[in-house]
Amino acid sequence: MILTLHISNYALITRLDINFHKGFNIITGETGAGKSIILGALGLLLGGRADMKAVRDPQKKSVIEAIFSIDGFDNLRRLLEQNDIDGAEDSTCILRRELTPAGRSRAFINDTPVNLTLLRDAALQLVDIHSQHQNLLIADRDYQLSIIDSIADNQDLRQRYRAAYDAYRHALKEFSRTRDMLNGNKEATQLWQFQLEQLQQAALQPGEQTELEEERELLTNVGDIKENIVEALDALSYSSDNVLSAMSYAVSRCRAAAAHIDDGESLVERLESARIEIQDITETLEENNARMHADPDRLLDVEDRLNRLYSLQSSYRCDTVEQLIALRNDLANRLETIDNSDEVLHDLETKARRAKKEAMVIAQELSNSRRSHAAVFAAKLKERATPMGMQNLRCEISMTTGKLTPSGIDEVEFLFAFNKNQTLRPVGGTASGGEISRLMLSIKSITAECMNLPTIIFDEVDTGVSGEVATRMADMMKEISGKIQVVTITHLPAVAARGDVQFKVFKQDDEESTFTSIRQLSEEQRVEEIAAMISGDNADDAARTTAKRLLNTSL
Repeated sequence: MILTLHISNYALITRLDINFHKGFNIITGETGAGKSIILGALGLLLGGRADMKAVRDPQKKSVIEAIFSIDGFDNLRRLLEQNDIDGAEDSTCILRRELTPAGRSRAFINDTPVNLTLLRDAALQLVDIHSQHQNLLIADRDYQLSIIDSIADNQDLRQRYRAAYDAYRHALKEFSRTRDMLNGNKEATQLWQFQLEQLQQAALQPGEQTELEEERELLTNVGDIKENIVEALDALSYSSDNVLSAMSYAVSRCRAAAAHIDDGESLVERLESARIEIQDITETLEENNARMHADPDRLLDVEDRLNRLYSLQSSYRCDTVEQLIALRNDLANRLETIDNSDEVLHDLETKARRAKKEAMVIAQELSNSRRSHAAVFAAKLKERATPMGMQNLRCEISMTTGKLTPSGIDEVEFLFAFNKNQTLRPVGGTASGGEISRLMLSIKSITAECMNLPTIIFDEVDTGVSGEVATRMADMMKEISGKIQVVTITHLPAVAARGDVQFKVFKQDDEESTFTSIRQLSEEQRVEEIAAMISGDNADDAARTTAKRLLNTSL
């Protein structure tokens, strides 16, 4: 669940910190006070698009940070481990989004920089934000299918199917690509054959270009190199006052005095070791000098070979010999495929058919699971929605079989009738805004029982309802909060009174600007706030009495 939310330098917010509680959290406040701003900031943690115009002070960065309790949420821990995020074993997880003065957006998980996709993947396992415009999702068939899968606990089965489906699509794509290549490239066979023969005749070897260029450098400068070696040998061994003679003399003198000086024997050994090292260096230089000689013929051969390599690279637009070798191998594979085209196509087609069959088996298993739970869901939905003024509701989940798609072979459609003798129809063409709100809340209450999700946020989901229906919706959100943390933004007193804790969002003015603040209300303050929601700003004793009654009823 959300433990804390911090927002700074965002829209009307200078700095705001909220400590949420377990259970049912209520947020109230006048229209325009900034409730939607808080929700918008939280949406940035779900990977929402960053609007730099929302940064309050363009000279400072805007920060939105939330700390979540993640005890018992192993899927999130695995996600963190798979992406090398520190803190996978901790009891909390910190998500942060920053909007910088330079116009950049940065995302962090446990202080580790991440991309927005990973931030969104993590956040979606921690919180579900349901706003008014999301009520339209109920008419979306993909969303309807996801509801059935949630009820049926089909997550693992869907992952298995998606892997099989992707394998089938890959095999089919490979078959189609190869078939098109064979059909379209037969005329290119002669050119490919010529290119392959040319590259094969070149007898290319990995790394040879570098070796040849180094050898050319040596052969071109052999005179200067030998001159430097001879001068070094002269200093080390050949001249009358050479280093080796001096070292040998120094060793003999130190050996004669060794018995009379501190660490004499050690000094002698060190000098002798240095003399032997210099002797070894001298011999190595002599070997190099003896082996090195000008070879004009070899230099010509090297130049010819390099020119051929450079010419091939230019002809085939390659930068290295290794790229030429890769091209040679690719040409050989293409021609081999063409030579064995019938056999290759048959193998690829067989592979694609086999992959499709495997995907179809899992798709059918997934479909059976969905069908067995669809009627159960329809019955539950009617049961939950009926107490909210929808006594005549009828619900049917229509499922038909189609072709393989990324989500399976099922085409689902929720059909509803809200009045007696009304024909079952898709929800988009039959339900009012209030009816859709109640349906969505009922759906959320059902899926909350099977979703491994710590927090759900309702943004004025009770819009368009009042009276007893509002009370029923409040009771349902209260019931959901017994299983997961619920945060609800509301204008209805009946809903606000059901909360375990209530926050008020309000605007304040200072000498320079207007800014949004929030505070947790005491019991006395809740009475005044709910009374004001009932009767307006000038709450009277009757409104206070009603507010107290609502609060006492919610206990």
